[in-house]
Amino acid sequence: MGGKTRKPSEYGDGLVVVDKPGDMTSHSVVARIRRLADTRRVGHAGTLDPMATGVLVVGVGRATRLLGHLALTDKTYEATMRLGARTVTDDADGEVVDQTDASGVDDAAIRTEMAVLTGEIRQVPSAVSAVKVDGVRSYQRVRTGEEVELKARTVTVSRFDLLDVRRSGGYVDLDVLVECSSGTYIRALARDIGAALGVGGHLTRLRRTRVGAYTVEQTRTLEQLEEKFELIPLEEAAAVAFPRLDVDAATARQVAHGAPMPRTERGPGPVAVFGPDGTLLSLVEDRGPRAKYLAVFVG
Repeated sequence: MGGKTRKPSEYGDGLVVVDKPGDMTSHSVVARIRRLADTRRVGHAGTLDPMATGVLVVGVGRATRLLGHLALTDKTYEATMRLGARTVTDDADGEVVDQTDASGVDDAAIRTEMAVLTGEIRQVPSAVSAVKVDGVRSYQRVRTGEEVELKARTVTVSRFDLLDVRRSGGYVDLDVLVECSSGTYIRALARDIGAALGVGGHLTRLRRTRVGAYTVEQTRTLEQLEEKFELIPLEEAAAVAFPRLDVDAATARQVAHGAPMPRTERGPGPVAVFGPDGTLLSLVEDRGPRAKYLAVFVG
């Protein structure tokens, strides 16, 4: 069967941890990296909304095989939530649908509702989101005028800290820090805390400061990448993101041929398997008595 041959990047395979600017889609960032890396084989782990800034992990070449597993790791955000107005998108990019004076909401009530939204919770994603409904993105259905009701899903908010409260007119702005599992919508947290307090709420600022092992301190702006484009090499990227298992030459040959592997006992979650020369061989995960291949990088 034929297929398009994808030109390898002259920079090799690896990750770029981008500090995504606001008012730019994650897809647009990927397009810029494709041009800089001079290859089509580029993807990203975990979409950021256009208004959001911060950590966007981009894979080049074979490192794109890491992305689906990186996207499932926990994340940290700094955000501002505004009480006193509800929007169609649950953030500042959407049209305001109603307003309520929030000046009477006290700090104690805010902290109480934040505590309710901490831990393992059931969350309904924002209707204007990338969640698929019968194969079509929810936001695409909303744009055509369709009423969309998404099902609640279980997510974990391991940390929901109130950093500052600012009051102006009928609005109350909350600066917060959120640590959460993959699939958590910070917009939905703003919506839900506003609803619980009876005044409505939406997100006005969002910055992702961590995706798994990768933090905002490791990011580079697109302008910096234009000046000097560099990757975190594939092997280094995998060693940072996942537990490491080094195997001997005989086992490395078996991995290259897809032979069954015994459990690594390094989980839970993906484990990066390296050969004796330091080459990344595969990502595996313990399943029953064996390790299941999630991605293979050799052979």
